[in-house]
Amino acid sequence: MLTSVQVARFVASGSLRLDAVVPPGMNEQAVAVLDAGIPPVPYGTPLAEAFAPGSFAQRLTSLPAVAGAIRSLVGPGPTVDHHAVHVREPHQGSAQPLHGDAIIDVRPDAFDIQLMYYPHEVTTDMGGTLSVPGSHLRRTNETDTGRYQNLRGQTRLVCPAGTVVLLHHGIWHGGRRNDSDTPRYMFKIRLNPTVPQVRLWNTDDLGDPRVGDELRTVFDWYEPAAGRLEVHNRVLLWRALTGDDTFDVDHWVTRVNNRPALGSNA
Repeated sequence: MLTSVQVARFVASGSLRLDAVVPPGMNEQAVAVLDAGIPPVPYGTPLAEAFAPGSFAQRLTSLPAVAGAIRSLVGPGPTVDHHAVHVREPHQGSAQPLHGDAIIDVRPDAFDIQLMYYPHEVTTDMGGTLSVPGSHLRRTNETDTGRYQNLRGQTRLVCPAGTVVLLHHGIWHGGRRNDSDTPRYMFKIRLNPTVPQVRLWNTDDLGDPRVGDELRTVFDWYEPAAGRLEVHNRVLLWRALTGDDTFDVDHWVTRVNNRPALGSNA
């Protein structure tokens, strides 16, 4: 299970990275399995029923660290939205434009996660997935961000074999061109929650001051003024995830909720 500090980091950045969490033996099997293809799964199939017992995908999602992170973010019994195997061949064409993986999504109290598994080491020249930390709560429609070429603080994934990355569905991201001599593989599963996403993780450290520190994080691409809105939106999401409608960071939400005429004097 994740800690409150880890979940707050996810709320702030829109991602959680689990380096080398998949055992070497599974990584060695992965490319052949992915080349053969993962059988399709109908939308809304419970994760527990989506993949055959003992199959690679079932073992991957059942690894304790992976299963604990899934449980902490989308709860027990999530459903599979879709899955896909993405392969970037050596010296392959152009990079994807920055995009989010859905039409405009205005849910204030729920989110899906994208699980991305990399079976082999991803080096800089292999064009690992690029993402923009802290972009997930800025409402856009799919490829609206495609005109942006580079943003300060963007990250291009470089990781060891067996790394799993969990992304908020709204984060701006895109696959990069593979300039190496080696194919780059990634297996993705999008998961939908089926329960309220309230205190699903280990909350023993809920009062840790580092929770607030994580939620205050400012990323390099933020505008001086509008960037504060990202902190405001994080507080709203954190309130929904904890069930605590009094939580705040530097009074951002308290100020705008102060409406004495309506009996809501904060």
